[in-house]
Order: sequence, then C-alpha cells, then structure tokens
Amino acid sequence: MLRAQRVALVRLAMVALVVAAVVATVAEAASRTTINPFNMFGYFTVQSNIILAVVYVAVAVPVLRGRSAGRPVQPADDRLVLARACAVTYIAVVGVVYALLLAPLGAAGGVPVAWANLALHVVTPLFGVADWLLAPDRRRLPLRNVGIMLVYPAVWVAVVLVRGATDGWFPYPFFDPATGYPTIVVYVLAIAVSITTVGLLVLAATRLPSTARMTESSPL
Repeated sequence: MLRAQRVALVRLAMVALVVAAVVATVAEAASRTTINPFNMFGYFTVQSNIILAVVYVAVAVPVLRGRSAGRPVQPADDRLVLARACAVTYIAVVGVVYALLLAPLGAAGGVPVAWANLALHVVTPLFGVADWLLAPDRRRLPLRNVGIMLVYPAVWVAVVLVRGATDGWFPYPFFDPATGYPTIVVYVLAIAVSITTVGLLVLAATRLPSTARMTESSPL
C-alpha cells in the first residue's frame, strides 16, 4: 500500500473517531433531556472536530478513489491545504484551551462522556498537529492567510455573546455573563491571541522541510 493511501486511511479512522464521539455525546444528552441542537453543536470543541473531520474526508476520499481507479495521486488543491491549515489551527486551540482553562475547572466542555471527552479534547488536537507536521502533502502558505483563519472564530464568538445576552446560554464557564463583560472581553482577547499565534505557527510550519511527497512512487 502506498504512503498516500496509508495517510488517507489513518485520517478516515480519525473521522470515524470524531463521528463516534459526537454520536455518543448526543446519545448521552438525549438520555437525560430534550436535545437543543443549537446548544449541543454550539461548542467550539464540537464544531472544530466536525470541521476537521469534513476536511479529512475531502482530502482522503480523492486519494483513495484515484488509487482504486489506477490514477496517480495528485497534489491537494491549494484551497484544501488552506482549509486543513484552518482546521488544524482550530483543533489545536481546542486542545490548548481545554488543557489551560477547562480541565483545571473540571469542565467537560460540552462532552460529558469520558472517552468522547478525551477523544475530542486531547486525541484529535494531538493527531491534527502531528498530521500537519509529518504528513507530506502540505505546501507553503502565505502568513497573511491568518486573517482567513480568524473569520470563523470571530463569527462563533459573536453568536455566543449574543446568545449569552439574550437567552442566557453559554458554552463555557468563561463566557458566563454573570462574571461580567470586562472579564469576558479579557478571555475573548486571549482566545483571539491564541488563535492568531497558533495560526501563524501552523502557517510557518509550511516553510519547514517536508518528507517525501505523497505520490504513487512513495511507498511507506
């Protein structure tokens, strides 16, 4: 089996883990109460994992289809490489925020099922970063793309703040309106700095020497 196929299969295995963890989380919530999908899928953790899974499907399926049809592996489209960079940035921030802010508070971050919590907050962030650094299908991306990386988190924060002010729902303790908006602003700025920093590191990593390209002549 060629290297490209192995990488694609490992990514799809991670997709399966994300799907299983999200389904387990939804099932656990449904066993206790009526599910509000806007709450259930309002967590940055859940959304970031879904984004990562969708991107992995988008980059893995063409590789496997191409090989089954006997076609050589083609380099990923630049837009897919950027999408993967964004997904890795978000999932890495999930891991950092969980380790620094949520875990010390004993907060599950919307994932009360123990193994699913571990999968979505620890395993996927570690895998996403390792995959970005080790898989040879990334290409050099301009640092200015960090602006694109900030669009989704900015929209997410805006929605969370509006919901917190209108219906009182907030996904994480540091978004609780009861703590006061000055405190929330500090956390929002910290998250923005974190995403910008991680995004720049992810983009800078595209300048590192890569291993052999994933082509049909690159067996693993």
